[in-house]
Amino acid sequence: MAIWAIADLHLSHDQEKPMDIFGPLWENHAAKIAANWRRVVGEEDLVIVAGDISWAMQLSGALADLDWLAALPGRKLLLRGNHDYWWSTITKVRAALPPGMAALQNDHYVYEGWAICGSRGWICPGEEGFDSEHDEKIYRRELVRLELSLESARRAGHERIIAALHYPPFNRQASPSGFTELLERYGVSYCVYGHIHDEGREKLFQGRRGGVNYIFVAADGVGFTPVPVVPAT
Repeated sequence: MAIWAIADLHLSHDQEKPMDIFGPLWENHAAKIAANWRRVVGEEDLVIVAGDISWAMQLSGALADLDWLAALPGRKLLLRGNHDYWWSTITKVRAALPPGMAALQNDHYVYEGWAICGSRGWICPGEEGFDSEHDEKIYRRELVRLELSLESARRAGHERIIAALHYPPFNRQASPSGFTELLERYGVSYCVYGHIHDEGREKLFQGRRGGVNYIFVAADGVGFTPVPVVPAT
């Protein structure tokens, strides 16, 4: 049983939202995801889906995308992204999820001795366009949410922790941030993140730093294939 991660599925089964307007790489991207997913993920595996799951604006409009995702192998753990406008209250989201699917918000999820924590995150100070008034407020709020999630795992006695964020936990220069400080303080082993689609994604930091292994998992940056986080045991 293994743990995988992927972000930025950008599904739109209930509406017309062709992704190939963002480039030929995105042509028939849902079919690519499904084929690659079935090739690598086992039925007992867990896949962390780190945000930007559906283009739907309302929860009812996201149901077709959630059903499509549920039909793929493995259990799925969902995290909200900046484009998941359909994600209303966590209570309503969880009530609507198909079997074998869970949602993460201010808490943690346990799989095979691993506690998975996370939050949406936000752009970090030092990133181009960071607004010290608007962005700082959201950034601080997301730090609180991440710490709530991590603290819930600590209180439950978990020592092996994976963190999932939609946004990178640092700026393009990989400068330390409030997110990286939390990940290190709580002894997180792996942190997966997505969100970035421009050409600069090749320069995003990946690898081990401060005891944390950082893994970029945005779908178009990883060949529309779930990325292994913890190999099969």
